Amino acid sequence: MSATGKSVEPAGEEPAPRCAPAAPNQGAAMLDELSKTIIEILQEDGRSSYAKIAKAVGLSEAAVRQRVQRLIDSRVVQIVAVTDPMQLGFARQAMIGIRCAGDTGKLADQLAAIDTIDYVVLTAGAFDLIVEVVCKDDGDLLNLLNSRIRALPGVISTETFVYLKLVKQQYNWGTQ
Repeated sequence: MSATGKSVEPAGEEPAPRCAPAAPNQGAAMLDELSKTIIEILQEDGRSSYAKIAKAVGLSEAAVRQRVQRLIDSRVVQIVAVTDPMQLGFARQAMIGIRCAGDTGKLADQLAAIDTIDYVVLTAGAFDLIVEVVCKDDGDLLNLLNSRIRALPGVISTETFVYLKLVKQQYNWGTQ
């Protein structure tokens, strides 16, 4: 392991992939190793100081500050406080699978505009879209389903997966 916590492979050997290779992401940002290391440090602790990061990567604080700002400006990273919805009075979380007809991208944009929905993905498989919602209670969830989601043109059906217990949630998947 290096000082930054990254594994170091012997010269000439390729590291084992973390997961099966995927098709190249045409929208992926081109990042150098320093930026990737900065991202990995921030994924572990988003409150890391520029001084601490600078020491780990061998740059000045000003250079790290500039790199982090460029990563934020280019939407490669967001630095936010991740909260526990239950602790903030939101007793109901759920994933909702949505089957639809018509333009799924347009429907995804309409769903993304709903404040209670915090996650929207276009999918392949049994559902055309999956959304994650955070609600005050079951009544709030029911109202969201009936009055907002199912009321949208193009929604054929929904299937709701209510969270009983969150076992794992992490944001430190690293970089490539």
